[in-house]
Amino acid sequence: MRARTVARWLLVAFYALAGVLHIALPRPFLGITPDWVPFPAAVILLTGLAELAGAAALAQGASARLRAWGGIGLAAYAVCVFPANIHHFALDMARSDGGLGLAYHVPRMFAQPLLVWLALWSSGATDWPFRGKGSSSSRSADRAG
Repeated sequence: MRARTVARWLLVAFYALAGVLHIALPRPFLGITPDWVPFPAAVILLTGLAELAGAAALAQGASARLRAWGGIGLAAYAVCVFPANIHHFALDMARSDGGLGLAYHVPRMFAQPLLVWLALWSSGATDWPFRGKGSSSSRSADRAG
């Protein structure tokens, strides 16, 4: 199995689980939602639905175009939730016990841009940085399906 396919299925599992957790157990997510987010319960529900929709799009075997749009959507989603991750980091570091600590939060901060790229790459929305000369036409052909 190709690395891109393995990465795509790992993201499908990750985002499907995250989506279910956002919907079934919203309390931990509400606790890290910044105060400036309006209607936090609705936003948490919608983020769970977005994660499930993105996972479903990435899981598509027959439609490369739908997979690519799913990857673009999940990449945009990861950018949009980054402020909540920063907020969670700040809340934890302000706690007297340090919360989950730097060993949790620092890798999480670095992982967010990686998740953005991985969603785009594993879905076929981009070949960067692996695109060789002349492969842009093969990428276009892959998307046409």
